[in-house]
Amino acid sequence: MAERFSQFLVAAPSSGSGKTTLTLGLLRALANRGLQVQPFKCGPDYIDTQHHSTAAGRPNGVPPNGLPPSINLDLFMASPEHVRASYGRYVQETDVAITEGVMGLFDGSDRMQGSSAAVAELLDIPVVLVVNAKAMAYSVAPLLYGFKNFYAGIRLVGAIFNNVGSESHYRFLADACADVGVEPLGYLPNNPRFAIPSRHLGLHLSSETDYEQIIQAIADELPKTVDLDRLLTVTQTAAPVVAPATTSVSERQTRRISVARDEAFLFTYKQNLDRLAEFGTVTFFSPLHDSVLPDTDFLYLPGGYPELHAQQLSANESMRTSIHDYCLSGGLAYAECGGLMYLSQSIQVQSRLTRSGTAWPMAGVLDVTTSMQAAKLTLGYRTVNWNDMRINGHEFHYSNLAEPTPLPSVASISNAKGIPVETKLYRVQNTFASYVHLYWGDNPAFIEHLLRLNSVETANQVAS
Repeated sequence: MAERFSQFLVAAPSSGSGKTTLTLGLLRALANRGLQVQPFKCGPDYIDTQHHSTAAGRPNGVPPNGLPPSINLDLFMASPEHVRASYGRYVQETDVAITEGVMGLFDGSDRMQGSSAAVAELLDIPVVLVVNAKAMAYSVAPLLYGFKNFYAGIRLVGAIFNNVGSESHYRFLADACADVGVEPLGYLPNNPRFAIPSRHLGLHLSSETDYEQIIQAIADELPKTVDLDRLLTVTQTAAPVVAPATTSVSERQTRRISVARDEAFLFTYKQNLDRLAEFGTVTFFSPLHDSVLPDTDFLYLPGGYPELHAQQLSANESMRTSIHDYCLSGGLAYAECGGLMYLSQSIQVQSRLTRSGTAWPMAGVLDVTTSMQAAKLTLGYRTVNWNDMRINGHEFHYSNLAEPTPLPSVASISNAKGIPVETKLYRVQNTFASYVHLYWGDNPAFIEHLLRLNSVETANQVAS
């Protein structure tokens, strides 16, 4: 890459200010100029990253272009060294790197720890603040002044305003910027065409929504009111120094690793998949559309929206049977959140015809049932302590789980402040499942631990 390139973090005073709308528009608008744009996302969110990848023209980071998808940068789940290395690795061959922040700029797991500001400081990324200016004019001045001066570790280089009613409205906002020393870079008008539907885990992912049309609408209008040339100029910095890629695995394994990926199972981290590839050959399959599980030595069922596809998943009896038989014959498997729901006895979803809903049979590996009835948000970072291993992740779901007979947990799980939570890590033979989405991109010890337990179990079976 060139010695200098443009990079910036899109932040906001709070959630709901328009970070994702602006980020998607910028990604597409700059890509339309022929620039190589690499998206990133602060925090554990795996839905925004998929919208990012679509906007930047690199869905899933697979052929034909082979470009990496949007990459998560999370300072709770991973070490600063790992986050820095991930960022440096994926900005190679890039003209512009755009990182979308999470929540408010300084909101972290504990004060500003792990916040967007912490990521910006770690990576020395200039910050562009997007402010929801609806029902606000010159009063934005003290808000901007506070965000500019609160913490010396970041560089707030400009502001872009959302939900601006008119050009005259924007002039009030630009005057406020001038008086506090923050450069006004433009605005987004209040436009219903820019709205992205949301559901209980944040932004929506659905075949019923034309995301391409929404993203292109934002990108078409954005250059009319946002000074893209000036944005690229004020955010131009030196390219990061990249350390050589390292692997903790002594040699590539011949293990066959099967990963579920389709409309129902799509919540994965690029770094997790990269790490898995060090332990064997990764093959993707679809519990929705394929008939049987591929020949495999390790099965990974990530999270997603199985409840939206429960009827179709249930109807694919050959796949349910294939996975059931694999797991209960001692096959090694790890399932998280939506994957756990798929391994349950059934998923109960709300029915339009009955008050009680419909319980769709699933793979039946775990003696639990899951339901979207009486949905309640469970959210937060998690630390899993399992034997001598410690690994971080997060929990984010509305479904609930019932155990006909109380089941043990093979690990203790706590939140970001070290307080124990009720969430469990289940084990049935060599199948492990939890509501926690774990991040092992920076901690291959988790995969090694699974493989070691599987080896011990196999040896015991042979001995008996």
